[in-house]
Amino acid sequence: MRAVRRATMTLDHPYEEGTRGMPVLAGAEPFQHTGTSGTGVLLCHGFTGTPASMRPWGEHLAAEGHTVRGPRLPGHGTTWRECNRTTWRDWYGCVEREALELSRRCDAVFVFGLSMGGTLTLRLAQQLGDALAGIALVNPSVLTSRPAARFLPVVSHLVPSIPAISGDIAKPGVTELSYDRTPLRAAHSLSRLWRSVRRDLPLVTQPVLLAHSTVDHVVEPVNSRVVLDGIGTDPARVTEVVLHDSFHVATLDNDAPLVFERSSEFVRAVRQVGSK
Repeated sequence: MRAVRRATMTLDHPYEEGTRGMPVLAGAEPFQHTGTSGTGVLLCHGFTGTPASMRPWGEHLAAEGHTVRGPRLPGHGTTWRECNRTTWRDWYGCVEREALELSRRCDAVFVFGLSMGGTLTLRLAQQLGDALAGIALVNPSVLTSRPAARFLPVVSHLVPSIPAISGDIAKPGVTELSYDRTPLRAAHSLSRLWRSVRRDLPLVTQPVLLAHSTVDHVVEPVNSRVVLDGIGTDPARVTEVVLHDSFHVATLDNDAPLVFERSSEFVRAVRQVGSK
């Protein structure tokens, strides 16, 4: 892999509604970088996670000259209790605003998402259509086969949270900035988003890069297969990358350099086709 310089990205707080005055965890701040390539990339972090899981990817893309935005989703990066006060519509509204803002600034807009960030990315592709030049997904979630999930609609009203499965990273010494509890009301809302996204997978017609780990303790591997089988994108414009040395949070794991480089190649290839 060729080395890239670290790009300086400024920090801001574009979406403080929903925090109800609660302080943002150190390191969970949103990030942004204004580039010169004419390409904008929106990075969407996962459920109960923070922009910290996407920052290294953002730095790589910024070093390529791209304009980058990494928002903090409402209810994230503060407390899990605050997350329980938000729904998928809050999270989607955040990334939709960012995508539309990038479309006003850039010639081409891509959206990249990890886990639930991939779910939101798919929804943006379904809703915004040709406004997006392409999408990249890393271990996206659209369902769960865990038996306990069937009780979520009831349990979420009785139990506010359960211990989280966070920090699923194979690389020694690397940790994820995320909640140590799973807020169940928010999780129930995510399950509703899953249903809509699965139903509308054929509406995804943009070029797609999908990277998925062979071992993932958070999102079952069947999720990536459901996405690949369901999207309406021409198979010739779908790139699948199998990650053999990473768990769920691949953007911070051993295969992160591979994900970053393949995503840069993906952007260049899509832009090259679009310029013809």
